[in-house]
Amino acid sequence: MRSTLSPISLAARRFGVAALVVSATVMLAACEEAATGTNAGLARASHPISPEMVALMQKKGVALNAPVLIRTFKKEAEFEVWKMKPDGRYTLLRTYPMCRWSGQLGPKVREGDRQVPEGFYKITPGQMNPNSNYYLAFNVGYPNAYDRAWGHEGGSIMVHGACSSSGCFSMTDQQIDEIYALARDGFAGGQQAIQMQSYPFHMTAENMARYRLDPNIGFWKQLKEGADHFEVTQQDVRAGVCAKHYVFDAVPADGSHFEATEACPPLKRDPGVEADVAAKQKQDEAKAAELVATGLPAIRTIYADGGQNQAFAAANLVDVSRPEAVAAGPTDWLVEPKGKKVSPVVKVAANQAATKAAKESMTTSGKNPGAPGTAVASNQPPAATSQSPMAVAPVAQASAAPAVTAPPAAKTGDWSSNLTAALFAK
Repeated sequence: MRSTLSPISLAARRFGVAALVVSATVMLAACEEAATGTNAGLARASHPISPEMVALMQKKGVALNAPVLIRTFKKEAEFEVWKMKPDGRYTLLRTYPMCRWSGQLGPKVREGDRQVPEGFYKITPGQMNPNSNYYLAFNVGYPNAYDRAWGHEGGSIMVHGACSSSGCFSMTDQQIDEIYALARDGFAGGQQAIQMQSYPFHMTAENMARYRLDPNIGFWKQLKEGADHFEVTQQDVRAGVCAKHYVFDAVPADGSHFEATEACPPLKRDPGVEADVAAKQKQDEAKAAELVATGLPAIRTIYADGGQNQAFAAANLVDVSRPEAVAAGPTDWLVEPKGKKVSPVVKVAANQAATKAAKESMTTSGKNPGAPGTAVASNQPPAATSQSPMAVAPVAQASAAPAVTAPPAAKTGDWSSNLTAALFAK
């Protein structure tokens, strides 16, 4: 919630934020190789909010320095910025098409895996970097308590410009200029931390049904619970970690603190919020069950190396990272329950139904698939390579679909076997 500050303390707060901007050091990471000149960085970091954005905020009924919240969706390649209204609830200010993200759907596990993290993160004034080699940047706060509890490694994951990603959320320079200014002004208004919610995709009933057999589904169900809390309250979601598991909008009933790797203590929650969240979850679960019952196939989406919002398909960007991977687009592999036998006729029908459903979904919802084209493949995914978590084979045509099988078992030590073991160890 927004802090209440006296004029003197507010002025001091603003001075402190300015000092952080001036003294920010270079944060080295896969996306951060070096710093630009200090003067250039400070000039960019001081750009005012555009008149067009000021007009939009006035239309939305939010103040220039109102608190900010961020949500990102990898599959759709969307970056949402929300601003808090006077009543303490957030309203969606703008959805930016994400210029580049790398890796696969699923959490970041180790340094160098090119994965963009998923989860709930905090951005503080000290994480703002005006001296980025990628125009402007801020650190998202990976790893968080959940990541550390699972032994996930790496760090200094950024939101930055330049449309180049090796584990970061990459925007265009023009986009990050505006996003950075919105965050800066939120801090100037007294906000202590910006919540960033990073998701694999929009956490809809349809997506949960489609990815029901993905190795990450246990983790994604946790993220959906957090997303449901935000959808219900439109407020910052209190994200705690205990028993190596997220808990949302809850505090220890005995006044103690959460320990990420220890058993969860008795929890205290808001009964009204919990009732509303439970009702939403029940509705979504019923919808997902209906979709599965009517034949919605289970899929697993594989990328050459991440994606890009389709809004950039005709932009001819010069500096985009790994353009060949963007051009390849994602491939949806049909997945069968282990041990279940499916006739070739049913497999071909499922393949064709998945293709039709994907096209209808994009037509009716207006959402893009997050890349220049989404194909439904019906042969086995290829083995992982050292260059990407999972390479993409040439797309198989639905009309010539051979037998569909689940993705092959991962070799010991690769990203999917380690992640599956971690997620389902309990």
